[in-house]
Amino acid sequence: MARYRGPQSKIARKFGEPIFGPDKVLEKKNYPPGMHGLNKKRRKTSEYGVQLREKQKVKYTYGLLERQFKNLFEKATRKKGITGVVFLQLLESRLDNVVFRMGIAPTRASARQLVSHNHILVNGKKCNIPSLLLQPGDIVSVREKSKSLELITNSLSGYNHSKYPWLEWDDNAFAGKFMSVPEREDIPENIKEQLIVELYSK
Repeated sequence: MARYRGPQSKIARKFGEPIFGPDKVLEKKNYPPGMHGLNKKRRKTSEYGVQLREKQKVKYTYGLLERQFKNLFEKATRKKGITGVVFLQLLESRLDNVVFRMGIAPTRASARQLVSHNHILVNGKKCNIPSLLLQPGDIVSVREKSKSLELITNSLSGYNHSKYPWLEWDDNAFAGKFMSVPEREDIPENIKEQLIVELYSK
């Protein structure tokens, strides 16, 4: 399965949430897509359907492929702690997500592209692996030649870096520190991780 590159508003309307960020289309048309979306009778979704829907939402939100999703979930099951929470913490520890959270890029997709194109350094070294899992203490910075990129400067302009207590940002150095793994209550995404755990435990 290739990475989803279709209309983002259509997916956001499917889930009824701005999973790709603020969406004017979703605000105007907060009902499912399609010609019968507004009048569509909501059939009762099965337990499996609800769990699968939550899994798909997470995949679209963090931009993961099926195999990446499964491998990361299996890694979470091997770690100590509540599996669902550990899984979300691993997702939040991905380099592309941290670049997005630090405000270097306006979306996770653009953060992934910046990493892939060698615009980002980790602990002073080039890293083009968006799925890299950061460890507490790691420093994420913008490469010197890339600091003037319009995408980066526009994204950082007026960005509120105090939103995420597990990250620290230095405006002058164009660098941030991954202080710690976030607590569940600090992760703002509307995700019911227990549904995903139940789906994989069948």
